[in-house]
Amino acid sequence: MGPRKAFTLIEVLVVIAIIALLLALLVPALERAREQAWRIVCLNNLKELMLSYNFYLDDNDGKLVNGDTEEYTASYNPGGFHHNERAWVLNDWQNNPTVDQKKDAILKGALYPYVKNVKVYRCPTLLAGHFRTYAISDAMNCKGWDSNRVLLKHESEIRRPNIRFVILDDGGTAGATLGGYTCYADQWQWWDPPPIRHGDGTTLSFFDQHVEYWKWQDPDTIDCGLTMQAFCNPDQGNVDIQKMQMATWGVCVQ
Repeated sequence: MGPRKAFTLIEVLVVIAIIALLLALLVPALERAREQAWRIVCLNNLKELMLSYNFYLDDNDGKLVNGDTEEYTASYNPGGFHHNERAWVLNDWQNNPTVDQKKDAILKGALYPYVKNVKVYRCPTLLAGHFRTYAISDAMNCKGWDSNRVLLKHESEIRRPNIRFVILDDGGTAGATLGGYTCYADQWQWWDPPPIRHGDGTTLSFFDQHVEYWKWQDPDTIDCGLTMQAFCNPDQGNVDIQKMQMATWGVCVQ
């Protein structure tokens, strides 16, 4: 019998090295493809929510839906700025609610009759323990703060609807854990952390019904978002802060 043929140790190591190299090249590409697919799903969710938002406007003479989730005032608080206005999603954040309670808050919300699918209220990349990932802009009948941050109640009050965002994918880092998403209008500072979703950015819907993916431009923005820092202070001149301020309040720090 002739000598038995087999791979040498060096040959095995070379094959393993080649496989490892191929994996190193392919895995990031697969991750990017998966993230892009999730982003598309998220944008479609926002489109559906905006359709329901628009139907609500039509049925209520142009009045904006209550964008708060009973964070500061109850939906039917007498004398409050949400008096007799049912919130788009009821309180789904206080006292560590169960998954069923979070779901029930959506089912009883003002927008659910127009989009009867709880999955539309969350991005497929939601964080563990979260049920909803989307938050409404504070300006859109959620919370008003001062003369620079004016709460809008009716569609007739909205100027430049193509730049004013209504709903964004917050991911539960700040706004979607509580109420609406907000930012300063006159300071080089974040209020809620900038959402880091689908890469270094997030998805948003706007009052004119279009949706976008925003990729943050300033590294400080990404640092603030990854560390989930509320009231984060990046350097002056942060273009992302100005962009978000304009989208939220229609004004920005100069």
